[in-house]
Amino acid sequence: MSNVDSRIRSSADRGRGQRQRAPGARVCLLLLLASLPACGKGSSAGPPAAAVEVVAVRVAPRDMPVTWEFVAQTQSSRQVNIQARVSGFLEKRTFDEGTMVREGQVLFLMDTRPFKAQLDAETAALAKQQAGLEVARADLERTKPLAAQAALSQKDLDDATGQFHAAEAAVEGAKARVETARLNLSYCTIASPVTGVAGAALQQEGAYVSPQNSLLTTVAALDPIWVNFSVSENQMQAYQDQVARGQLRAPKDGTFAVEVVLVNGTVFPHPGRITFASPSYNAQTGTFLLRASVANPGGVLRPNQYVRARLTGALRPGAIVVPQRAVQQGASGHSVWVVDHEGRAQTRPVVVGQWAAGDWHISEGLQAGEQVIVDGTLALRPGAKVSLKPAPAAAD
Repeated sequence: MSNVDSRIRSSADRGRGQRQRAPGARVCLLLLLASLPACGKGSSAGPPAAAVEVVAVRVAPRDMPVTWEFVAQTQSSRQVNIQARVSGFLEKRTFDEGTMVREGQVLFLMDTRPFKAQLDAETAALAKQQAGLEVARADLERTKPLAAQAALSQKDLDDATGQFHAAEAAVEGAKARVETARLNLSYCTIASPVTGVAGAALQQEGAYVSPQNSLLTTVAALDPIWVNFSVSENQMQAYQDQVARGQLRAPKDGTFAVEVVLVNGTVFPHPGRITFASPSYNAQTGTFLLRASVANPGGVLRPNQYVRARLTGALRPGAIVVPQRAVQQGASGHSVWVVDHEGRAQTRPVVVGQWAAGDWHISEGLQAGEQVIVDGTLALRPGAKVSLKPAPAAAD
């Protein structure tokens, strides 16, 4: 009986639990039924999305000027070491350090007194030798007729002739020593051989100048000035390949114009031209040295100044060019928005090249005649319908 009573009580407990859970189940059922009409209504199509207003340009091939920029350094076209040619005391410095000096301007004066004395001594020695020459000449003139009459021997004639030629040689040697003394005296006045900027004076007044400390200062010519820059082997090869394929057109005369870009981004007003190319590549850097000569009136550019050399003159014929603002850059590279034949926006990956004056050269990814969106891209998504509006007029 106890087992029967236990089974009866268990059945009653399960019945009460089911009755207690019934309200929750009914609530779930009602919610499920309420959701069914909503699902049915969601299947109906909504109103079509409005077209996005954009500004687009049609791609038209055109010739594009090509420029290259390289890190460059200026160099004096003629830097001269001003050195003393004779030993002596430095008497005076006649220029201001770091200022412009003219060709022929006196920079240093040395004590001339020892050199004047040496010149006087050599001049006197020359006069003595000239007097001896006159005696030898007179002796020879007397000896010749006597030797012809056999009044004097042939030996006497030979001795007179030898003394005359020896006196002549002595005079020439004395003249050379006089000229040397005169040159040494002139070397006491030290002038600049070029027009340029003078460096610091390395010897001061009163110093004794000898071959060991003969360097006095330097003068660097500033006009013209040289601009040196290097082109890598890869850049040279790429340029030659593009010219061979017709993708680049070199200047007609083969001469590139060189613009100097200063550190503040401004362009130096005087362009130059390439005047020297190294005959070989640098073995350590693999680069090719080029040098441009640039007019530098007023000495604005100074030696050893870092600038950028911009080469101009080449053209890229039939280039695909788009405004720079039309190109977007992401993790996967560059891309543009184009308008397809259905009037919808599509993103297109592109390969970009150089850009100049706000335009970017597209080397791959676009064809002539396609429309590229330049404004209004922020509201676009792939496949969005677009409405083209005219570009705003450029400001005067």
